[in-house]
Amino acid sequence: MTANHASARRWHPSADRVDLTDTGRVGRPVTVARGPRNVRFDLDATAVVVVDMQNDFCHPRGWLASIGVDVTPTAAVVPHLEQGLVQLRSHGVPIIWLNWGNRPDRANLPPNVIHVYDGDGTGAGIGAAASELSTAVLTEGSWGAAVVDGLTVADTDIQVPKYRMSGFWDTVLDSTLRSLRIDHLLFAGVNVDQCVLATLTDAACAGYDCLLVRDLAATTSPDFCTEATLYNVNQCFGFVIDAAALTDAVRSAPPSPHHIRSMTGDTP
Repeated sequence: MTANHASARRWHPSADRVDLTDTGRVGRPVTVARGPRNVRFDLDATAVVVVDMQNDFCHPRGWLASIGVDVTPTAAVVPHLEQGLVQLRSHGVPIIWLNWGNRPDRANLPPNVIHVYDGDGTGAGIGAAASELSTAVLTEGSWGAAVVDGLTVADTDIQVPKYRMSGFWDTVLDSTLRSLRIDHLLFAGVNVDQCVLATLTDAACAGYDCLLVRDLAATTSPDFCTEATLYNVNQCFGFVIDAAALTDAVRSAPPSPHHIRSMTGDTP
């Protein structure tokens, strides 16, 4: 027997555009300009995944800075990301904060993750004290694990703790996205070549449509790491888009009916 895949969700590429929308689902499609082909997706099936915008990675007194890393690139993205999130949130797009939030006993961490943060085996890294502010690196509830100042976490946002470079392992990220009926993911955050890329890669393998917002993501790694990441996302896992083009596309979209109800107090 031959399987009938007529109802399967598929992209619809043409000479000037790749359409990611589900033809059987009524929503709010937007088209983001990018070369050589634009990309079209449905805001009603979209969520933003903001990765690791935490004090330990972005603050000058966090863990990364304490080991001598210049965190200027990760801190610099904060105002641009805040501006983008305000607009997307106002159009009813769910914002998901995907952050390290480890257990104090590190019981569920494999050796390779512990080694990344404590390569010398001295007891530093996750759970240890790195500065007078970061007293328990990337531990749930700690200052270091908190979202860095300058970014607003709204009551309607969703916070998902993670325990690997990828946010899909040992977390509720996938079940949350499927409950929200999400097909398309906008990725932002740090480090773009590490945790952002690892999560995006797993998202693509799980069947999500992945769009990396180039200038809302950053890294403390050398420039060639970003270049390779952007190349591979475009080549293998999805699309790279610019924040300005995303802003223009979202600006032209109608407001979410759910957002209108929440502002007026009306119920469905």
